[in-house]
Amino acid sequence: MRDGLKVAVVGATGAVGRELLSILEARRFPVRELVLFASARSEGKSISWKEKSHRCGTLKQGCFEGVQIAFFDASDAVSKEWVPHAAQAGAWVVDNSATFRLESDMLLVVPEVNGNLLEARLKSLMGRTVSWRERVYSGPNCVAAPLVIALKPILDQWGLRRVVVSTYQSTSGAGAAAMEELSAQTIGMFNQKSVPPKAFTHQIAFNCIPHIGSFKEDGSTGEEVKMIDEARKMLGMAHLKISATAVRVPTFSCHAESINVECERPFQIEQVRQALQAQSGVIVLDDPSKNIYPLAMVAEGDRVEAATGRDAVYVGRIRRDTSLESGLNLWVVSDNLRKGAALNAVQVGEVLLKAFQ
Repeated sequence: MRDGLKVAVVGATGAVGRELLSILEARRFPVRELVLFASARSEGKSISWKEKSHRCGTLKQGCFEGVQIAFFDASDAVSKEWVPHAAQAGAWVVDNSATFRLESDMLLVVPEVNGNLLEARLKSLMGRTVSWRERVYSGPNCVAAPLVIALKPILDQWGLRRVVVSTYQSTSGAGAAAMEELSAQTIGMFNQKSVPPKAFTHQIAFNCIPHIGSFKEDGSTGEEVKMIDEARKMLGMAHLKISATAVRVPTFSCHAESINVECERPFQIEQVRQALQAQSGVIVLDDPSKNIYPLAMVAEGDRVEAATGRDAVYVGRIRRDTSLESGLNLWVVSDNLRKGAALNAVQVGEVLLKAFQ
């Protein structure tokens, strides 16, 4: 691997795929040869990477020959069919779909939270034949990743008894067509022109839609179930009491989360702030007296660093919930295309790279 890798990106033309390519370049991931895959409608499309043009192909038998690391940013159906092909061909796979996340023998990884499990797994594979399933590692849902990063230092020092989280998720999480729909509907409203919803169940412009994913029998949505199940797995707390409500909001970038925590042990707010500041991947923005708290976007000259385009998970509005003996409130904002997907995948790739150098 020292001379560079043959790297594949599946879903290269999507928002996350393009972000992943940008991050691979920015972090100087050692790519010797890059192969890109997309849907049939994007076959032959050219993508510029490191000042060279790369054409997208489609997935077919033998397409992963010689690939050492494959990043999947495609649908669950694509991952279910093609991740085994890539791994059986000898590639290490980082998969951002939900396909394998909750399977008991698969690791669901946020390096800042449970990277030690990935390192231990890779160490155990040294010197023996590796099955295809042992070559596959999953990245979490785009709101589960920042959630567990914010919760990890609290769990370690004060324990978690119960978590209630409400999300405010941008249209970028639903893809390019969803972002275009928000733009078109917003322009249409100012021009007395109706733009019917297609990407969403209702108009998204100037609206909040409490519906992400399909509804389950108990009234929860698929997105809410993912958050709960994945957070429990990554935190190693199978029975953690956690409640989630996921809402789509009319913004273009970043997801925000209001997190209410009931801790097992008493805490001091300043200690919590210090623990969060020490947590890898977190930046604390928390000075209400100066109107400083996490935001997705800011105007020019604003003293707040916007989360859009940044790697960090931003945490602020750190305060007690006085309705509970050991209650805590947090406000979290992160770029869903980066730490919620592409950046996390590349970070997992970096752990793989380090293990096998």
